[in-house]
Amino acid sequence: MELIPFLPKGDKMYKRRTPGSKRDPVKQWALPDKVFFAAGACHILAYAFLETYPDSHFQSFWIRPIEGHTGNHIVVVRGDVVFDYHGYSNWGVYWAHTKRRATQMWPGWDADIVAIRREALVSNAEAREHVGLRMKEPLEYLFDPLSRARRYLQKFAAPKDLGGHFRAPV
Repeated sequence: MELIPFLPKGDKMYKRRTPGSKRDPVKQWALPDKVFFAAGACHILAYAFLETYPDSHFQSFWIRPIEGHTGNHIVVVRGDVVFDYHGYSNWGVYWAHTKRRATQMWPGWDADIVAIRREALVSNAEAREHVGLRMKEPLEYLFDPLSRARRYLQKFAAPKDLGGHFRAPV
């Protein structure tokens, strides 16, 4: 199994264009899987990943934009390997891509990388320790987003054969 050595040129950082798709459960559910898990349900995908691969040594992280900026995202990381809706990538390349694309959309964008517990991904009560972290809980979606995430994960190889040192990404 190979990592994506780089994110393909032109690979998208998704920004919702459908008006109301974040607040309208029907519009949000109708988004293609890649867009659904890129913009609005990344935390659900991260939770499903950790649930599916509990012994993988991956940890969830919140990409928390600095004050005044948008672009929150949740990923799982093990050493220099990151997983999100793109699949597996090298953390350094992924982070450079993320910062480049975000600053193109939002000048001055930067972010902190914050470790979060798995339970906080699906429970706002558990997420309270992180100021500003508020995500939709599974019951707030039109249908079961965890089942959808588990199906989406089947498109990717299991992480057991990946390398990666066990350290935080930054």
